[in-house]
This record gives sequence, C-alpha cells and structure tokens, in this order.
Amino acid sequence: MFTELFPFSFSVDPLAVSGATLWALSLYLAFSPVSDWVTLQLTRWFNFAERSLYLSEEEFEKTRAGRESQNAFWASMFSVLPFIALGTVIHYGVIWGLGGSWSVSLGLLCAVGSGVYELGRRDSQASDPD
Repeated sequence: MFTELFPFSFSVDPLAVSGATLWALSLYLAFSPVSDWVTLQLTRWFNFAERSLYLSEEEFEKTRAGRESQNAFWASMFSVLPFIALGTVIHYGVIWGLGGSWSVSLGLLCAVGSGVYELGRRDSQASDPD
C-alpha cells in the first residue's frame, strides 16, 4: 500500500515501535504529575505564542475560549513526545543490555505496574480529606 504512494521503500520494525510505545506509556503513567506539568507549560506557551499573532485586543478576546481549548488539546497531544523519546532510549537500552525479547516484556510489565500505581495514587488523592 505504501509502495504505491512513495517512490522509495522504507521499513518499520514493529518490535521497536511496540517496545518504545510500551515504555513511553509506562513512563507517562508513572510520572503523571510530570506529564501534567509538561501539558500545562505547553498550553501556556501556545497561548503566549498565539497572543503575539493578534494586533488588537478586541479581536483577540473575541475567540479566546475556543483558541485556549484548541491550544489545550494540542498541548496534550505534544506532551507525549518527550515520553516517546525517552521510551525509545529505554527500549534500545534494554535491547542492548538484555536482548530484543526482553524489552517488550519488561515494557509491558512496567506499563501494567505503573497503571496500577497511577490508579492507587489517584484513589489516595480522592480519599484525602484535604
């Protein structure tokens, strides 16, 4: 299918994609306060950058709510990129250290473990009386 679209051929290693994304998912879940912080900083930066595109204050305030919602959406999409990069580094590090089959297995174990950790962390935050 892709060979008809592109004049060149490329191959994607499914083991590398699955291993890197499993590690990225486990990092994203395990460090969810960091991912929330990254999303907040990207939202702030997108809002600041978009403000510089408008010349008048009235024109800026007219569609502010919609643009801020759109910026929050794109910030949440782009907040995954650092975790994908770090997951790729960890994936290739585990391949180098232990071998190819270990990376996907350990990535899956870490993703399940960090998912359980995140559920417990959110439950304990919800039950705090503070």
